[in-house]
Amino acid sequence: MPSLATLFERPDRQRLGSRSVQLVLGLVVYGASSALLVLGGLGLEPWNVLHQGLSRHTGIAIGTWAIIASAGVLLLWIPLRQRPGVGTVANAILVGGVMDIVLWLVSAPHGLAARIACMVAGVLLNGVATGAYIGAGLGPGPRDGLMLGISRRTGISIRVARWSIEAGVLIIGWLLGGTVGIGTLLYALGIGPLAHFFVPFFDRSPRTT
Repeated sequence: MPSLATLFERPDRQRLGSRSVQLVLGLVVYGASSALLVLGGLGLEPWNVLHQGLSRHTGIAIGTWAIIASAGVLLLWIPLRQRPGVGTVANAILVGGVMDIVLWLVSAPHGLAARIACMVAGVLLNGVATGAYIGAGLGPGPRDGLMLGISRRTGISIRVARWSIEAGVLIIGWLLGGTVGIGTLLYALGIGPLAHFFVPFFDRSPRTT
């Protein structure tokens, strides 16, 4: 017969495995959804406005800039005393990598209807993906951790911390030539309610008693 310890360890390993799969799938969908917004050309989420602006000035792909920016954001975690998890590292690498792959494989549509479809699908899938990777409970993304760390260290609300960070990167990205448009507005209005629904829906984080 298996030992009592084995009986307890096996479900924990199974849960960790399912959470890891959920994390990876969530990040892949997140990268693909961000690529859809780029393909739609009607406006990006704030961080990708910055990444696109930097890409247009340097010739480095937008997804690669997302990875570079993630590494830079992680350095800001040090004075904030934030601790990364496996999900943090996976987020920093996978999202940008998937973006570059999708944008390399798929050509931007020309018709307005197709561009609108890309925009709407991008926002919706981004909300689903946000719920999936956060719900896996394996560590926040670099930008999420920055927001949480600033909130904890300064005492300002998470909402204000997020708005301040994203407003800053949006303005800088726009000045660099990143695309701001109706897609940016749709994302700003939609991602909060979508995350509010999908994070609890996909929540697989360990329960403490």
